Amino acid sequence: MSQSATAPAPPPAPKAEAGASTARTAGRGGLAIAVAKISFVLFGFAQQLALPAILGTDGYGVISRILAIVGIVNNVVVALSIQGVSRTVSSASDDEADTAFRRVLWIHAGLAIIVSTAFAAVSGLVADFVKAPYISGPLRVIALVVFLYGVYAPLVGSLNGRQRFLAQAGLDILYGGLRLVTTLGFAFVFTRILHRDGVLGGVFGFSLGALLIVPVALTRAGTGRSGGTRPAVGSYLAFLGPLALGLIALNFLLQTDFLLFSRFIGDQARALGETQKRCDELVGVYRAFQLFSFLPYQLLMSVTFVLFPMLARAHADSDAKAIRNYTETGMRIAFILIGLIAGIVAAIPFPLLRFAFKDPMVAELGHQAQRIHALGMAAFALLGVVSTALTSLRRERAAAWLTIAAVLVVAGSCWVLVPRAAFGEPMMIASASATLGAMGLIALVGCMVLRRTAGGLVPLATPLRVVAAMAITVAVGTKLPFFGRLTGPVEAVPMAIVYLAVLVLTRELTGADLAMVKRIVGRKSA
Repeated sequence: MSQSATAPAPPPAPKAEAGASTARTAGRGGLAIAVAKISFVLFGFAQQLALPAILGTDGYGVISRILAIVGIVNNVVVALSIQGVSRTVSSASDDEADTAFRRVLWIHAGLAIIVSTAFAAVSGLVADFVKAPYISGPLRVIALVVFLYGVYAPLVGSLNGRQRFLAQAGLDILYGGLRLVTTLGFAFVFTRILHRDGVLGGVFGFSLGALLIVPVALTRAGTGRSGGTRPAVGSYLAFLGPLALGLIALNFLLQTDFLLFSRFIGDQARALGETQKRCDELVGVYRAFQLFSFLPYQLLMSVTFVLFPMLARAHADSDAKAIRNYTETGMRIAFILIGLIAGIVAAIPFPLLRFAFKDPMVAELGHQAQRIHALGMAAFALLGVVSTALTSLRRERAAAWLTIAAVLVVAGSCWVLVPRAAFGEPMMIASASATLGAMGLIALVGCMVLRRTAGGLVPLATPLRVVAAMAITVAVGTKLPFFGRLTGPVEAVPMAIVYLAVLVLTRELTGADLAMVKRIVGRKSA
């Protein structure tokens, strides 16, 4: 399906040759998508680092609220569209693929209109909830992005379903760069040249980036062909419904502590007579340290893209031994990598924040909370891997309920602890602590559920060694002097060495692991 209409059909390949060709295509496609996702993360990270320099810490706090709120909706729209359309196109016959794509494209376009209109309608209520009524206008503007994502994502989903992975990756990389340029460019022009509201400029730029990528995606994916009767609208929406529930819960979980912190800090500021600027600055500091805390989750998702489709295949083949082996391998890798990234972030929060953000207030007020929050997000990353594994084993409902439980427990913990803390840094520490406790509890429950489902998880020694390595890494990091603003990334290197050294000394990492890495590298370079 990825060939052009004018290309001659190749002769049938022998079975072994066809299997090798499929493996090569999947490998190259998986690598391309992994590169695109990493690029997208880096573009987003660069955007978040540059916005405070343009808007100031308070302006960054304002736009962070806007992007966090719309991000919940956008992420659900994108994931739902890509998964739904890809499944529809890939499962259709060659004759029906184009007509099936046209039908689901219209369904998603209709949903995009409904969701974006509803988002604009409730923007005032949402702005009031987070105690920032002045963002209701920008939220209504950015509702356009919700509609555009609702059109763009199905086009990407069709490329995925047709296994046109290079085209899909190219679009993602192009859009990541385009969004970075337009968002920062308009924020800069509005702030420094027009002397207007830079936040509104950033919102306009964000919307423009989404507007520009849609016609490019149309040239790559097309719009399918009219006709056909499948899939039926009702059955397709029935498939999307449960999937949407889990995605909504996941994306709420990503932002629960941040949005509640915005609400509670706003309440405290008004009660104490603090200025709105001070409130926005504190929200900006909270978002700043979240950027580093999210790294384990963002980077670990690439492991799930590779490993857990294999787990799904083993489940389809009813191979209990393979299920257990894949689960144990995947979870061991997840534990070690999560511990590595989160351990570094928790060990040197002040140097990292000072390196990334020009305003020294960010590091001064945020480093203690970041140390705690990084550990909480490590538990969240682990929960994300567990949920993906459960979904691969057809336990979608269990994964969804775990995520919903996490949202409720995080929200409840924040509601109890944060308002009772003193204004400013203590409220950040209380929010991070609530997040750590809640995420840790639900991640533990998730691991127990996965162990029962898969017949195994990891030996108890693995998480104990990882926790010990993280604790020692953090302890060493707290003793390091601050060498200067530019040394943050440099200090991460010895922290990684300490973490890995502990795992080697405790025999968690052995020569067999090194040999496996060499084999993988050797295959890629062959």
